[in-house]
Amino acid sequence: MAGHSKWANIQHRKGRQDAVRSKLFSKLSKEITVAAKMGDPDPEKNPRLRMAVKEAKSSSVPKDVIERAIKKSTASDGDEYEEIRYEGYGPSGVAVIVEAMTDNRNRTASNVRSIFSKNGGNLGETGSVGFMFDRKGEVSYDAEVGDADTVMMAAIEAGAEDVESSEDGHLIWCQDNDLNEVSINLEAELGESSFTKLVWKPTTITELDLEGMQKLMKLVDALEDDDDVQRVTSNFDASDDVMGQL
Repeated sequence: MAGHSKWANIQHRKGRQDAVRSKLFSKLSKEITVAAKMGDPDPEKNPRLRMAVKEAKSSSVPKDVIERAIKKSTASDGDEYEEIRYEGYGPSGVAVIVEAMTDNRNRTASNVRSIFSKNGGNLGETGSVGFMFDRKGEVSYDAEVGDADTVMMAAIEAGAEDVESSEDGHLIWCQDNDLNEVSINLEAELGESSFTKLVWKPTTITELDLEGMQKLMKLVDALEDDDDVQRVTSNFDASDDVMGQL
């Protein structure tokens, strides 16, 4: 998908930094705790928790950290988190969706609004850019798992909607409420996936030049640096030449 795999590569390079890695672990742990609190603390009986644990493992979160996050869900003095989605426009009119998890709605809204305005963006109302995205399940496999035809057949059998294969790997898409079942079926055929998660898939794309990408990265970096922000999605695309200069 235009933009998506490129942004993933940027995030991968950022992920080598210890500070970013620590913050990522914290965000993934929070998702695990909330997922466990909302359902059964057993990942096999709680699809959302299963996906949260899987994403954490894919990001090399240690097993003891994952176990502590699950146990925290049963603590009587644990924080109560609320899930909130913010929508707005970044530099060059790029659509941006911010998913947050917070114990203080006012603090988070104020921080997100401030970050948008300080980095050339504008925070809008809920729904202001959401129509440019579809909520989808995404399962990612490395290229080594098989050729495009092999993965396509496995995806069809698993109940997926679409597959995008390249030299970098395979992205398999499905309806958001089918993700748990599709991922289980795929694992039975192809083995463990690289990532399994719910995403906002852009239906329209905004092309960016080098300056636009630099401005967008500044905004996204600032948003991701906020402790309450879980995930940031945008509908950008950029040429390979631009990406190579970043």
